[in-house]
Amino acid sequence: MCASYGLDPRFDGSDFIDTADEELLAGLRDWAEQNANETLRPTGKNLRNLNPIVTAVDDSLSLGLGWWGYLVDGEPAKFPSINTRSEHLQQRPASMPTRAIVPATNWFEMRKPERKWYSFDTGGLDLFGMAAVTQRGRATDGRLFTCYSIVMQPAVDHLFEIHDRMPLLIPSRFAREWLTSTDPAPILMQAALQAARPLAADINAHPAAR
Repeated sequence: MCASYGLDPRFDGSDFIDTADEELLAGLRDWAEQNANETLRPTGKNLRNLNPIVTAVDDSLSLGLGWWGYLVDGEPAKFPSINTRSEHLQQRPASMPTRAIVPATNWFEMRKPERKWYSFDTGGLDLFGMAAVTQRGRATDGRLFTCYSIVMQPAVDHLFEIHDRMPLLIPSRFAREWLTSTDPAPILMQAALQAARPLAADINAHPAAR
C-alpha cells in the first residue's frame, strides 16, 4: 500500500495534465515550496495535514486540499481507507465514486522482510498524477473536507519484487477523462489501467533514506 509520497517543489510539470493551466501549476509549486522536504502522509485526527489534489469543478480543473483517508462519524475511519484496490472498483456494478488526481514526484514503499525503504519515481523530478477516489467527510468540529483514497493496482513486473502494489498512475492525456468520465466503473477502470501502462513502465525504484 502507499502510505507516504513526496512532492518536490523543483518538479517538472510539463507533462502532468494536458489541460492544466499555469495558475494551477503555480499554486501547486507554491504549496510544495512552503512544505519543502515534507513527506506527505495520511491525515491525522489532531495534526490535520491536508494535501494537494486536483478535481473537476464545473468542467474546469481545480487545485484544492484533501484529507487523505476517509472520515466516519467525524473521526478517521477505523478500516483501511487511505488506499483503494483497483480490483474493487472494477467490480462496482454502476458508476464510479467522484475522483481526483494526486500530484507527486515519488512515493515510498517498504520492501519486506528486510524492512528496507524504497523510493519510486521516473528517475528525475517529473510531476505525475496518482488516481484517487473521493468522498465528502465532516470532522467533529463540523468542518467539511474532501477525503481521498489513492487507487492501488498490482505492481508491474520490474517493480513487483520490491512491492506487490503500486498507485494507479494517470498520464496527462487521460487526466480529464479520469476526472469527468461518466462511464460505468468496469469500463473506466479498464481504460485507466490500459492508459497507465506506459507511465508505469518508466518508474524506477531505488533505496531511500528514511
